[in-house]
Amino acid sequence: MPHDPLIFAATGAVPAEVKDSVFEAYAEASRRLAEMRADVVVVFGTDHYILFGPGCLPQALIGVGELDGPIDRMPGLDRRVIPHHPEMADHILRHVLDGDLDLACAKVLTVDHSVAIPHQLVVEPAGGVPIIPFYLACGVDPVIPMRRAARLGSLVRSAVEAWPGDERVAVIGSGGISHSVGEADMGRVNPEFDRMIIELVAKGDVDALCALSDGDVLRDGGNGALEIRNFAAALSAVPNPRGELIAYLPVPQWITGLGFVEVRAT
Repeated sequence: MPHDPLIFAATGAVPAEVKDSVFEAYAEASRRLAEMRADVVVVFGTDHYILFGPGCLPQALIGVGELDGPIDRMPGLDRRVIPHHPEMADHILRHVLDGDLDLACAKVLTVDHSVAIPHQLVVEPAGGVPIIPFYLACGVDPVIPMRRAARLGSLVRSAVEAWPGDERVAVIGSGGISHSVGEADMGRVNPEFDRMIIELVAKGDVDALCALSDGDVLRDGGNGALEIRNFAAALSAVPNPRGELIAYLPVPQWITGLGFVEVRAT
């Protein structure tokens, strides 16, 4: 699902029916999450150079302690305390490290909109269960390699499988599809690229996602589309994933192709 901040910051820039369709897609995602009866939600979000840098730019980070946010408040997106699950987060952290993948950690974290939007529009209305946030380097060079993002998702899956409790865990890959941020072509949306990515996500085809070069993604989807790393991580956390499209809306006024897909284990 997307985390486009302009749905709050520029609500009046689109026709009412477009705004309503986007918020209904979030509401449908929330209804489906509630039906899953999840106890914990893992969210893969994007480092937008808001939380980290220039002194430290982690390739991947997990929040293991107290959470609040977003740090970038806007009308309709208020800063608040976010429920968390420190015991499971610490278990996942140590499992990933034991799996020989470096992972930074934050023992207290104020999230940005890439985690706060799915939390406030999807997780909170579905019952407000705890979340475990990850931040992947998707927005600032050097970005995390796609296959490393996918490997992280696989390690999260095996960590949850090794967890001694019986919690049901859902996962969210938070990011836009085609969009360009701060570039000359900002506002360009490529529905053909977006539908290709949606099809790969719906098929659960992590290998095909990882086979896309950064150059191809930048050319066809813009620099913001590098966030598909979050999709690769989320898909890899689900055994034999298969998806169903909830909604797709190309919204140039909000500079983003907005896609919503439900993925389940099969």
